[in-house]
Amino acid sequence: MVKPPLIPIARPEHDEGEAEAVRHVLATDWWTQGPEVERFEKEFAAFVCAPYACAVSSGTTALHLALLVAGVMPGDEVITVSHSFIATANAIRYCQAIPVFVDITPATFNIDPNLIEKVITSRTRAIVCVHQMGMPCDLAALITIAQRHGLVLIEDAACAAGSEILQKGQWEKIGRPHGDLACFSFHPRKVLSTGDGGMITTANSGWDDRLRRLRHHGMNVPAHFRHRAAKVICEGYGELGYNYRLTDIQAAIGRVQLGKLPDMVLRRRDLAVRYRHLLAGQRLITLPFEPEWARSNWQSFAVRLAPEVDQLTLMQILLDNGIATRRGIMNAHRERAYSCGTWSCGKACINCLENTCVRLKQSEDAQDQTILLPLFPSLASEEQDQVVRALNEILVSPPLLWK
Repeated sequence: MVKPPLIPIARPEHDEGEAEAVRHVLATDWWTQGPEVERFEKEFAAFVCAPYACAVSSGTTALHLALLVAGVMPGDEVITVSHSFIATANAIRYCQAIPVFVDITPATFNIDPNLIEKVITSRTRAIVCVHQMGMPCDLAALITIAQRHGLVLIEDAACAAGSEILQKGQWEKIGRPHGDLACFSFHPRKVLSTGDGGMITTANSGWDDRLRRLRHHGMNVPAHFRHRAAKVICEGYGELGYNYRLTDIQAAIGRVQLGKLPDMVLRRRDLAVRYRHLLAGQRLITLPFEPEWARSNWQSFAVRLAPEVDQLTLMQILLDNGIATRRGIMNAHRERAYSCGTWSCGKACINCLENTCVRLKQSEDAQDQTILLPLFPSLASEEQDQVVRALNEILVSPPLLWK
């Protein structure tokens, strides 16, 4: 039997515009962090209405540097979710700090603000909220908590480029920033992609200056400033830094992608509406929820399965029918790097036993009972119909799916 063509979970969007932008950079004598990066930063900052934007090599390095400039030190505690790609927790550990996991709200898959103050201690330095799958967090509640306790609020906006939140009657882009710093990823699974890369936005000029030094080994003068200066300039290195630079090749792609972002988000929102229409009435799944104060970019479309449906079996049958899916978002506390036996902080996994944690039940249920369906701007109506038809056909003949 010939297997049907695969409908992927995602597909990076690009055309001749990105190719021409890359050719332009290749024709110059500056390929690494330089004038294209500078232009990309200014255009991204203008798009999200942020005073400052600093480009870096990935969303993970963005989080790492944001935590450092926020003053997170070894032994500090940072409140966040386990229900996120492991990079969120890893970045905290890069600072030798302790991630303190709290549970999510099941409707949005985002951090539950009602649980945060219960775990704040004298060692708590910051909160890292994750706009999971592009769905904005309840920033109004989070900002109130952070200000009340003197904590830094960092937004892990890895998936949220183009998402919006209603603030005081106005729709504002995620990244404005509403917290103290917002960190984006430009991985190919994201809505805006440069192959890999990241961006940090902030309203704090001092933090922005330090971010720019830290991303380039602590150098106090950008390399392209020295090279175009009329006088000899000798740089200095005042602190330990990192090689977290974005290349001009990536930035050129990012500038073209940024120009397309509003249309790509609009197309994703249309596809999400169409999924809702086509899947309405399917009793074995629950469709994703979007609060009235949020506009998701629909980086992913996550449907929650009824408890009796076996997630992995369903995913395998769909794959056999040429449809790629992904399981619900992972939980860091379930990975060996964060298990009680291999990590001795004793805080994030204090109640964990045999791969479960009584404090993180909603996070675990979300991972075990959710699948992500294909969604990307070039997804054709016929392909979306095929996804829905296969899902419905499998769910109406469920013997193989009962747990």
